[in-house]
Amino acid sequence: MNSPLPDIRRSLLPLSWLYGFGVDLRNKLFDAKILKQHKFDIPIICVGNITVGGTGKTPHIEYLINLLSSRYKVAVLSRGYKRKSRGFKIVDVDSKPQNVGDEPLQIKQKFPDTLVVVDKNRRSAIEKMQSIDIEERPEVILMDDGFQHRHILPSLSILLVDSNRPVYEDKMLPAGDLREPLKGKDRAGIVIVTKCSRDMQPIDFRIYENGLDLFPYQDLYFTTFDYGNIIPIFPEIQSEILEPDDLRKKHVFLVTGIASSQPLVEKLELKTYNLYPIFFPDHHFFKEEDIEDINVEMNAIDVDDDDKIIVTTEKDAIRFRSLSFLKEEFKKKLYYIPIEVVFLKKPEKESFNKKINKHVRSYQTNNRLSKK
Repeated sequence: MNSPLPDIRRSLLPLSWLYGFGVDLRNKLFDAKILKQHKFDIPIICVGNITVGGTGKTPHIEYLINLLSSRYKVAVLSRGYKRKSRGFKIVDVDSKPQNVGDEPLQIKQKFPDTLVVVDKNRRSAIEKMQSIDIEERPEVILMDDGFQHRHILPSLSILLVDSNRPVYEDKMLPAGDLREPLKGKDRAGIVIVTKCSRDMQPIDFRIYENGLDLFPYQDLYFTTFDYGNIIPIFPEIQSEILEPDDLRKKHVFLVTGIASSQPLVEKLELKTYNLYPIFFPDHHFFKEEDIEDINVEMNAIDVDDDDKIIVTTEKDAIRFRSLSFLKEEFKKKLYYIPIEVVFLKKPEKESFNKKINKHVRSYQTNNRLSKK
């Protein structure tokens, strides 16, 4: 597997050096305890990255919910990126994505028994969650995209890096995609290389291991995505669930508003000869003119309307469901394809699960003993 080098905007390197100096200084102030970090007596597992763009945080958060929720009361804390509201909000299954963010709403709708909270002030949000009635109070908090939020000291940090954008070849913003210097990875107890190709060879694993150059206390894992059946976004109008092989007979319009659509493009290209990608910015809230543009592109393909479908992601489906101006004919064509995290090696999955469960169990035990 040959991973492409990240796009380096070399003319912006001087700005990157200035930005990197500022971020590095901030981290040093935290490391020297001049800037204070707050530690809570509850396991807080931070899932984040050191790059801009998607690394698969939401599917990995969902994996952790599945792993932990049968034993513990799990809560998810997110900023609620691009929401139009402010402050502390508890996400309900019928919340609007504009008010809570698309990813928190996706998680809540998939795991309705899980407490999902959005708040830019993470410390205040955790304090409010700890004041909830004991029957509902979370026992584990999963902090989404909180790796740079250093005012809170997580009990465990999981760093995600995109296999398609090797961080060890990247540069700081704005010349590259790094949010902070590469040595920031040292704060992670677990590093996961995400979106991996299933045909990775031993040499590919060694390239990442050498490039990341982790410490002995850090564990490294490799994951990819499994794609499920293609599901109607509006089942009350269109109830037919399609299998991936059904797409061979279809003209598929892939409409996405996510950071990185390439893995999904590559997946669908294996299933259909007629794929028409239409990309929008990450977390894009679709407008009427966007729908008109999609219809124009669809009408330009001279085949029977029944052979045309629109496929999108779970995150985009959340935003499509909130649109009141969609016509029934358009809704009938809308499908999404769910994904789930899969470890490339079965022993890695067992090791990861064991490590997470042991961390939560031992953290809670140690806190109870320290209070006696």
